[in-house]
Amino acid sequence: MQNEIELHIEFSALFDKKLRCLSPEIIGAFNEALDLFLENPNHEHLRRHFLKEKYAGYQSIDITDDYRAVFKEARTKTQIIIKFYLIGTHDELYG
Repeated sequence: MQNEIELHIEFSALFDKKLRCLSPEIIGAFNEALDLFLENPNHEHLRRHFLKEKYAGYQSIDITDDYRAVFKEARTKTQIIIKFYLIGTHDELYG
């Protein structure tokens, strides 16, 4: 019998704070991207990719043409834990 892996989504306090400061349009776009991520974490529209340098170990997905959400993935025997840490424009996040 095979154990099913549970997907668990978390948000850091900083992520929550930054998200609350964004426009309703960007918040809506994040919610749509998150729904798409939950359906298919590797959907081509998300452009999911690993980051380098100061964000080594993190991954990013596209929220809009300019906004990105940065997260880490951890795995246990029974869970995949996705924790979102940052959200912002490309320039805000990567300089």
